[in-house]
Amino acid sequence: MINSTVYVVDDDPAILDSLTLLIQSNGLKTASFDSAASFLNCYSPEQPGCLLLDVRMPIMGGLELQEELSKRNFLIPIIFVSGDAEVPESVKAFKAGAVDFIKKPYDANLLMERIHEALAKDSKFRKWQTENNKIMACFNSLTAREKQVLKLICNSHSNKQVGKKLDISYRTVDVHRARIMEKMQAADIIELVIMTMSHTLFSTPDSTAEEA
Repeated sequence: MINSTVYVVDDDPAILDSLTLLIQSNGLKTASFDSAASFLNCYSPEQPGCLLLDVRMPIMGGLELQEELSKRNFLIPIIFVSGDAEVPESVKAFKAGAVDFIKKPYDANLLMERIHEALAKDSKFRKWQTENNKIMACFNSLTAREKQVLKLICNSHSNKQVGKKLDISYRTVDVHRARIMEKMQAADIIELVIMTMSHTLFSTPDSTAEEA
């Protein structure tokens, strides 16, 4: 979380300054914006961090910004801070994935605790995303036949059963299996199955298409 940034968006200059000073005094890097538009113009999803966001702002409010970020597939953790938000607004924010919804005047210790939780969540997701991209690259290196064999293996089929279903010999299945293990960089069959299932590698329609 060393390289993480806490983004603060609030149209009230006094609150924006106080939040920025609080976060910086706790040793965290901040970037402050007085509108949703200015934040969107500067934000890069490659930068780790979290978003501290006011609900009621002119032109584009906090909930609208949350929706816009979702449309752009920007998955930054969001903590809402608001002095006059209604229950339906907080419910909507949580349903859309907000980390927390804190009312003003806020408790500084509680707020910093939530910020650290949001940064940890972002860090965990980014690590998973990096791992997922690596596994997907390995999976995409498999031939269509190898993907068929892999899917059957993950469905608890033995080499003999795989051979029977695909009308290939046991030895051919064994060769495919060895190549799959090598390409997927799996240490053993258990790791291979866990890797495949946890990253939902068979979500695409053509993942079991037969090789021409």
